[in-house]
This record gives sequence, structure tokens and C-alpha cells, in this order.
Amino acid sequence: MAVVDSEYCFVSIDVGAYSREGYSSVFKDSPFGKKLYSDQLNLPAPACLPNTTDSPQPYVIVGDEAFGLHKNLLRPYPGCGLNPTRRVFNYRLSRARRLVECAFGILANKWRVLHSPLLVEPDYADDVVKACCILHNYIRRRDGYKFEDTLSNVI
Repeated sequence: MAVVDSEYCFVSIDVGAYSREGYSSVFKDSPFGKKLYSDQLNLPAPACLPNTTDSPQPYVIVGDEAFGLHKNLLRPYPGCGLNPTRRVFNYRLSRARRLVECAFGILANKWRVLHSPLLVEPDYADDVVKACCILHNYIRRRDGYKFEDTLSNVI
């Protein structure tokens, strides 16, 4: 589980939780989740959105429906029979969550060792994944963002 910034860098990762544990409990028990739910995360103060004079809005983390409610956590509306406004909100939120999926895709494509099961002890596997995330962040910051158009091979 990870928190990713807008540059596809990992801000917080929690490695080693087994799939039988729900995302909600893994997040809530992680150091990041504990700080979020106890309001100790040091998020910036609420601010007005660009080009508006509306009331200040809080900075938020985007999660999925498994996460508990919090003033700094956006999650989709549950259920199937949603009105059009809520369906649009859920769609846009899912687009924001894709950033995390893309970050994992970039990570796995950079570090091909992550494409297959790691043949190491579980404790070492955690360290391998953490090291890959650290190196991923280092390279992203060192090289900057590079977009490659795969159709025309233009960078």
C-alpha cells in the first residue's frame, strides 16, 4: 500500500501486509494512517482552490471505499444506485486513484525484479521492495518527469 505524490513518487509505503488483511486495517495501522486519523500528519492548512474565492478546502488523501471516513480523506460514494452527480464524483476520484496504479507500473517496469515472485525470505522481500521504491524516487527526482509517446517514439 502506498501514498503517491503528483510526480509519481512514493510518499509513504507499507510493505509486508498479507492479502488476507483488508486495506482499511492495513492503512489504519500503518504509521501514515495513524498520523492521519489522529490529525498529526502536518498537512498544509486549508486553502482556496485556484482562481476561486470560495471557502478554503482541506488538503486530502484519495482512497478507495475500504477506507474509513476522515476530513482529509476522499473516498467514493458506496453503492450502485447513485445519482449522476455522485457517479461523476466517483469516476473523477477513480481517475485520481490511477496515479497510484501508474506509479506502481512505472516502479515495476523500472525494476523488473518486481515482475516475478521474489525468491528470498519474506523479510528480505520487504527490504527489496522498499529499496526499489527509494531508488524509484531518487531516479524520478534526479531525471525529472519524462513522457515518452510510445506510438511515435517521441520524448
